[in-house]
Amino acid sequence: MKIQRNFPSVRVTKKAAASLQSGHPWVYTEEITEYNGTFENGDLVDVISPKGSYMGTGFINTNSKIGVRIISNNANDKFDEAFFKRRLQYAINYRKTVMGDDITDCRLIFGEADHFPGLTVDRFNNLIVIQVLSLGIEKRIDMLIRLLDEILKEDGQKIDGYYFRNDVKIRELEGMQQFKGWYEGIPHIDSCLTTITENGITYNVDIENGQKTGFFLDQKYNRKAVQEIAKGKTVLDCFTHTGSFALNAAKGGAKKVTAVDVSQTAIDMAAANAKLNNLNNVEFVTADVFDYLNELLNKPRIYDFIILDPPAFTKSRDTIKNASKGYLEINKAAMRLLPRGGYLATCSCSHFIDEDLFKKIINKAAKEAGVGLLQVEARQQSKDHPILWNVPETSYLKFFIFQIV
Repeated sequence: MKIQRNFPSVRVTKKAAASLQSGHPWVYTEEITEYNGTFENGDLVDVISPKGSYMGTGFINTNSKIGVRIISNNANDKFDEAFFKRRLQYAINYRKTVMGDDITDCRLIFGEADHFPGLTVDRFNNLIVIQVLSLGIEKRIDMLIRLLDEILKEDGQKIDGYYFRNDVKIRELEGMQQFKGWYEGIPHIDSCLTTITENGITYNVDIENGQKTGFFLDQKYNRKAVQEIAKGKTVLDCFTHTGSFALNAAKGGAKKVTAVDVSQTAIDMAAANAKLNNLNNVEFVTADVFDYLNELLNKPRIYDFIILDPPAFTKSRDTIKNASKGYLEINKAAMRLLPRGGYLATCSCSHFIDEDLFKKIINKAAKEAGVGLLQVEARQQSKDHPILWNVPETSYLKFFIFQIV
């Protein structure tokens, strides 16, 4: 028996209704044809089809391109604290199942994949970092943090503070201000520094100043795959950032590792992480990777394992063409630098460069470099960043390891 609907509602186009029917949780503002009832942005509204059928309930924001973010299509759901605690508990239980001991360093909430649109929650040992990109979540964040803290404490987990990394421009598109700082509703320690251990390697993590939320967790098992085949190799890690792939290669027994990044700050952090782990076979170079690879093309080959982990070259459909050229250039250069029998690890973290396009780019690079590719690994983001098949935006990381043949 469906409960009485007391929410305001919006009617949407046939196209939007079809998308919702397929399971995608977004309604674009331009697809809303009618508003019924009184609401404020961030409130819950029902979404109805052109014929008046119930399609789901979600957070509305007329300031955003995404007008409604669906959180449930069950007409019997009551959106009380018990509802949200169940959702949080479900997400935590999933991580405990698939991550095992890695639960202390993982993404606890991955936005739409966990049915919390616009919410990211990362755990780094004793600290939790939160990023909110939707107004509906923002209005409920006090409740969500309190419930999450209850769940973790009930599970015996020790958390020393919750920190906001809301210093991202996309918040402004939702009508929210940028900021970062501690959540003051729960007691916290003063330091934004902590350490994590991943694949047997310890890292210093600065949740206040590190990129994104402090550390990239999504490549955890891809780094492990590199560690497992690096023994005896001379390795070049491009776009090393804080050195995670380089250190995994060194940990795996690489003969020598060269780690390159354009950011001196990143290089300094990477060098500090190498020292922390007593990994002395890594050298660090501050340089533009494109320029560095081109310079190497005029020198004798010295590397038999090259890793390409660039930042997203595109964050919109408008720049896909230029991004594709960038991926082509670095992959072609790496393939030319490697001998027959050498190894290439290459990836893209841009959602807009989908897997089919990335494969085409790699294939074109191989043809232009005059090499063959033997696929060793084809991987995606780690399991704490789950992919919801009816939400393509949750699938973004492509990772391959090839042998040059």
